[in-house]
Amino acid sequence: MLKATEETEIDLPKIGPLPVRLRPSARASRLKLRIDPAFDGVEIVVPNGVSRKTAISMLHQHGDWVTAHIQRLPERVQFAPGAWIPFLGHDHAIRTVPDAKRGVWAEAGVIWVSGLPEHTNRRVTDWLKKQAKLEIAPRAHAYAEKIGKKITRISLKDTRTRWGSCSSNGTLSFSWRLVLAPEDVLDYVVAHEVAHLQELNHSARFWAVVEDLYGPSKKQQHWLKRNGSGLHRYGAGS
Repeated sequence: MLKATEETEIDLPKIGPLPVRLRPSARASRLKLRIDPAFDGVEIVVPNGVSRKTAISMLHQHGDWVTAHIQRLPERVQFAPGAWIPFLGHDHAIRTVPDAKRGVWAEAGVIWVSGLPEHTNRRVTDWLKKQAKLEIAPRAHAYAEKIGKKITRISLKDTRTRWGSCSSNGTLSFSWRLVLAPEDVLDYVVAHEVAHLQELNHSARFWAVVEDLYGPSKKQQHWLKRNGSGLHRYGAGS
């Protein structure tokens, strides 16, 4: 039985060494394969009682499916001069201005970055995280006020499987990559997590709270399902 998350490489005939993450889950009822664009590899969710050998065997059994999906992954986009990245759903070009004093700022479809080009990735990453907090925090507090709830703390992470989470003590966590998504999608995720302050589940009552806060959200949910994983291809190990 797998007791801890394990990262390894498995050779597949058509693509060679493939990064694989084996993640144990007490909640899973069966083995699950998931392509993870964050590291151009595969995550295998392993239920209790299932061996590592069985999990790897399933990967080989689905080798053609995995190969096809890995080969369709878009190339990674570094936060580097000349790159194009989404910011609040709109494409922006990254440009450097070495002598500027403003740090990083967005203007007319361009993200301007001061300093040396080799520092661009870190500067853009830090700036995007700051912008994410500026976009998310006011929305979260406004939604919480609507339902008479208090937020204990808001944190930003680079999670691969969740866009947000809510703990029983009122702490909300969000992926900073939401700032890459369209604004209405970011807004929906914030409303979704704030609704958990009232209903810490996904019952009909919970979805009623989401609709009261945000309105219909099928379009935004569909966007995340279709495009969300692609947001992980931006940046370098950030």
